[in-house]
Amino acid sequence: MLAYIKQFKIFFIVLVLISGIIISVIYSILKVEKPLPIYQPNRVDASLVDSTIQYKKKYHTIADFKLINQNGDTITQKNYDNKIYVADFFFTTCQTICPIMTDQMHRIQQEIINDEDVLLLSHSVTPEIDSVAQLKRYAIEKGVNDMKWNLVTGDRKQIYDLARKSYLVVKDDNSKDYGMVHTENFALIDKNKQIRGLYNGISPASIDSLLQDLKQLKKEYQ
Repeated sequence: MLAYIKQFKIFFIVLVLISGIIISVIYSILKVEKPLPIYQPNRVDASLVDSTIQYKKKYHTIADFKLINQNGDTITQKNYDNKIYVADFFFTTCQTICPIMTDQMHRIQQEIINDEDVLLLSHSVTPEIDSVAQLKRYAIEKGVNDMKWNLVTGDRKQIYDLARKSYLVVKDDNSKDYGMVHTENFALIDKNKQIRGLYNGISPASIDSLLQDLKQLKKEYQ
């Protein structure tokens, strides 16, 4: 009798184990990755968003732009058409967080160097200092690949508006001349000019997340 009960005990243990494996396999097959969120102004830290759009709940996209890069070339939204890209705001004379941000952006550059779908875009928040020549010196020093990464300068108001009305990543310093308090935020932009991720540009762990999200975003276009 005991032997008979033991046989059934072993049978049920094996059955439970096999059932667990089958359920796990089915779950893996049926599991569908959720798409990355689309960031809207009303869901972002209000200090990073211009007051005129803080209420906006949908249809937010990056505005058209016209800036000058480290080679003196005009860079517009057309250079980024049908591209995924990572954007940030920096200045070349910054001695605090900018060198770290640039190192992290360079790390991203190395990861996407052979990926034709992905580009980088860094905007100067001190355009009156960051001339084309200054940007070029910085680009050479930091190992910027001109085919993948544009460092841009231009009209201060346009850069201010891009930072606070498009990318939603920079604080206002409350001055009258479109002043910006530099922040460490990186933005991941999709092919429809929508924000799909915001990251801490001085945190290696956050950049790890960005790189993973980039891979996931690319799957949406496959």
